[in-house]
This record gives sequence, structure tokens and C-alpha cells, in this order.
Amino acid sequence: MVHIREATPAEYAAVGALTEAAYRADGHLQHGDGYAEVLRDAAGRARNSDLLVAVEAGRLVGTVTYCPPGSASRQVADDAEAEFRMLAVAEDWRGRGVARALVEACRDRARSRGIDRLVLCTLDSMHGAQALYRSMSFVRVPDRDWEPVPGLWLRGFSLTL
Repeated sequence: MVHIREATPAEYAAVGALTEAAYRADGHLQHGDGYAEVLRDAAGRARNSDLLVAVEAGRLVGTVTYCPPGSASRQVADDAEAEFRMLAVAEDWRGRGVARALVEACRDRARSRGIDRLVLCTLDSMHGAQALYRSMSFVRVPDRDWEPVPGLWLRGFSLTL
């Protein structure tokens, strides 16, 4: 069974590599894409967010960045909401519930801190992730959609806790 916990500084490089590899494997990064550097910067995310990892038998198999209110890493959350970003699962661990466990950890973390809404944004092409979010009662919130660079739209989702 997968264990979810906060990443340690010794794991930051591996977390960044896993995140980039997952996005690249799914075709969400192009060669030379500057976003790859952002995905690799797990240490930067850990400075103002909760960097969570999924570990199985000592192996890092997934990660997500949980952004509580006040986190500089938030993109679409308002001051009273939590957000998560950069959900990534090792390619050979997909379909085993790792992503669901990471999202549940974000949901539980928000609830335990008295937060009543968890939000995120996702690429149009992330169909598997969107199916997961919908299965967990997240709903589309088009007013959170945004375009970080011309032609690249992120779609907002929300879960009332």
C-alpha cells in the first residue's frame, strides 16, 4: 500500500525528476519547454507549499504540491481556499490508485485545517486526471479557467469540502 508523506530535502531532486518525467511521458512538455525547469524545482515549491510524496517499499512513485492559503505557488485559489498542483505518478505505477491517494491527502489536509474548498487547474489534454477529479466529486468551474501563455488554457476544478 502506498504511504503519503511530506518529501524530505534529500528527495527534492528525485521529486522534480519524477514530476518532469510524468509530464513529458504524457506529452505535456515540448523539448526546450521552460516549464520543465519549474517542474524540476521541487525545492522551490517546498519553500511555500507542502510537497507530498507517495512511497511504496521505499520507492518514490508519485507526488503532488499542496498549496494552502497564503502559498505563493497558488494559481487559482482565493484567500480561503487550498489548491494542489503538479500531480505526477511514475509511469509504471499508473492505474494503481496513487494519484487518487495523493488527491485524497490534499483533500484531507485541507479539511483538517478548516478549509472548505479545494481547487486546481488542469490542461485540456489531461483527460485521465479530469476523469479522476470528476470521480472524486470535483466540478468544473469555468470562471477559474486561464491562459498562462497564449494558446495554453488551464481549466478550473473545485471541490467543496
